[in-house]
Amino acid sequence: MSSFSNPHYMYLFEMTNGKQKLAYGASPEDALEILSYRLTPAEMALIIPDQFKKISQRKMQEHIDNLG
Repeated sequence: MSSFSNPHYMYLFEMTNGKQKLAYGASPEDALEILSYRLTPAEMALIIPDQFKKISQRKMQEHIDNLG
């Protein structure tokens, strides 16, 4: 099965420190799981899992300054 048959999206998750974390996945839950592979448990604890917005790759530049 091709990975092109499952669309993926960019998600901006709010963090408790006021920043945002950019993640990529088929769903918000998938994006968080992918983040957990590269972040420490302490870093994951800063992410608020139910506060996110889906963005397009074109709009990513608008959020660069607030990424944490």
